[in-house]
Amino acid sequence: MLKDIFKITKNPKKGLLALEWVVLAYLFFTLAIMAFTYTRIENPQAMLWGRLRVLFMTVAVWGVYRMLPCRFTLLVRVGVQMGLLAWWYPDTYEINRMFPNLDHIVAGWEQSLFGFQPALVFAKNFHWAIISELMDMGYVMYYPMIAVVALFYFFCRYQEFERCSFIILASFFIYYVIFIFFPVAGPTFYYDAVGVNDIAHGIFPSLGDYFSHTQDCLVSPGYQDGFFYQLVEDAKNAGERPTAAFPSSHVGVSTICMLLALHSKNRRLVYVLLPFYVFLCMATVYIQAHYAVDAIAGLISAFIIYYALLLVSKPLKH
Repeated sequence: MLKDIFKITKNPKKGLLALEWVVLAYLFFTLAIMAFTYTRIENPQAMLWGRLRVLFMTVAVWGVYRMLPCRFTLLVRVGVQMGLLAWWYPDTYEINRMFPNLDHIVAGWEQSLFGFQPALVFAKNFHWAIISELMDMGYVMYYPMIAVVALFYFFCRYQEFERCSFIILASFFIYYVIFIFFPVAGPTFYYDAVGVNDIAHGIFPSLGDYFSHTQDCLVSPGYQDGFFYQLVEDAKNAGERPTAAFPSSHVGVSTICMLLALHSKNRRLVYVLLPFYVFLCMATVYIQAHYAVDAIAGLISAFIIYYALLLVSKPLKH
């Protein structure tokens, strides 16, 4: 297997991968937005330099692959772009903070659909330590799930590895575009800003540009001494922003990963991922990161995005 990974590829692809074109398209798309809104953006220079670094890294790993075209250097190219997703996520906040917040609309949908706020009562009614840890474990498994699916395709279905990676990465950027133009912070931020008591009484005021000035949020509910609870809180403190709530990309991308697992026809992979997937979807509401309608929208959009990307892509042979 190691010989195959480092074996020089005959007739390697000379140009950029489809997923790299997606990254560059999003990069220049957001640059165009920045050009028209430069005076309103809080950190334009940092955003510009960040994009230049992404461009440099993309060209650099492409150059390494051209010098040593093999499966390993292809994996590095894909891995670099996957790793940069953690940088692109909070970047959406820098743009969508210029637009009026829309949490009052989504919270209103929630109230109309359920008659209450599931994110407010879920953890309150299921506060036991074991439930809390299972939910937090599922939430923590988001990026590991993505890595497991991508690596499975790399090692076991290499002919479709590039296609799989393209679908995962392109789905992220589709959600990022939505987040830019539909700025919803999520319950943990909105409930903190409005007040839990008012939320419980169905009061959902419009906050305008409130979240352009503050990132305060509620402490996550659950078993605070739990191992996975602490992991979620650490991740939240490190990179969470009042952005990217509707639709839930956690539910959307993890659903796409499950669809890719089903596409692989490997039952073991599906069975291993399934419990983590279920807990992850539930956790998005339990830890108050998302409204229930965010999760529903994430599920529905995942099927649309997956099958659309499946149609525009095809297995690539090397």
